[in-house]
Amino acid sequence: MLKIGVIGAGHLGKIHLKQIKEIPAYTLVGFYDSNTEAANAVSAELGVTSFASMDELIKAVDVVDVVVPTTFHFECAKAAIKQSKHVFIEKPIATTVAEAKSLVSLANEANVKTQIGHVERFNPAFLAVKDKLDQPMFIEAHRLAQFNPRGTDVSVVLDLMIHDIDIILSVVKSDVKRISASGVPIISDTPDIANARIEFDNGCVANLTASRISLKNMRKIRMFQKDAYISIDMLSHKTEVVKIKDALGAEAAPSGFSFVLDMGKDKKKKEITIEQPAVNPNNAIRMELDTFAQAILNNQPTRVTIEDGAKALEVAYKVIEKINFLQTN
Repeated sequence: MLKIGVIGAGHLGKIHLKQIKEIPAYTLVGFYDSNTEAANAVSAELGVTSFASMDELIKAVDVVDVVVPTTFHFECAKAAIKQSKHVFIEKPIATTVAEAKSLVSLANEANVKTQIGHVERFNPAFLAVKDKLDQPMFIEAHRLAQFNPRGTDVSVVLDLMIHDIDIILSVVKSDVKRISASGVPIISDTPDIANARIEFDNGCVANLTASRISLKNMRKIRMFQKDAYISIDMLSHKTEVVKIKDALGAEAAPSGFSFVLDMGKDKKKKEITIEQPAVNPNNAIRMELDTFAQAILNNQPTRVTIEDGAKALEVAYKVIEKINFLQTN
C-alpha cells in the first residue's frame, strides 16, 4: 500500500481526506495545514494525524496530495517532488504558466508520477460517452454557477472555465490555432462571466461560457461530429447521443428511439437514432485518487498528466490575456 499525506485541510482537503480513507491502495498517514486551530479541529473530527510541518509530512509518505489554495500549489508540489514523492495536485496546476512548466521539468527530472485534479475527466456522464467521441468539429460548453465567495480570488476562467478547457483539450487531438474572448467583472475584481472561442488547427471550433453569478447551476457540453451530436450534462449526469445514417430502404420504418427523415425528392432518407448511454454512478474525487494510486503501483501513465495540467493552464491564460486586452483598449 502507498503511504499518502494531504497538504491542506480546508473544504476540499477534508473531502480528499475522507475519500482517501476509503481507498484500499492508500494508507493515510496524516495531513498538514498551516492553520493550527483548523488542523486540530479536522484531526479530532476525522481521527487523522495532523503534522507540525509540511516537510515532516512529506518525509513520512510516498505520495503527497496538494489541496491548498492555488497560490501555494507550486511551493508545495515543488517541495514534494524534490524529495522524490509522487504528487497529486488540485486544479489548476499552479498560479502561472512559468510555475507549471517548472513543475513539469522537475517531475520529469525526478521521474515521479504526477496527476492534476481535473475531476470532470471522471464525471460519470463524460465517461459514459467518452468512447463515442470521434473528432468533434464544433463544441459548445456552458458552466454556470450561483455566486460563492470561495474561488473569487481568481478569474472565472481559472475557477470554472478551465474544467471545460481541459475536457476539450483531451478530446480534440489538435493544436490551438486562435483564441478570442471577452469577460466582465461584476462582483469581484476579476471577470465573473466570460466567453471564449477556441479554434484548432484541424478546423474544430469550441465556444465556452463560464459564469459564477448565475441564478442557476449548469454544466453542459454539446459536441457535434460527423453524423452525430453528443450532449453531456455533467450536473444531472445525463447523456444523449443522436446519430444520423442512411435509412435501410425507401420505406424504412423507425424503431425504438429512432425516426426516418425525408430529405426531399431523389435524396436518400435518413434515419435518426437517439441513444441515452447508461451512466454508472461514481464518486469522481475518489476515482481520480484511486486511478492515481493504480498508475503508481502499475507504473502506468496517469489519467490527467502534469503536461495536461500545464497545457490547460496555458490556454486559460491565453483566454485571460484576450479578455484583458479588450478591457484595456
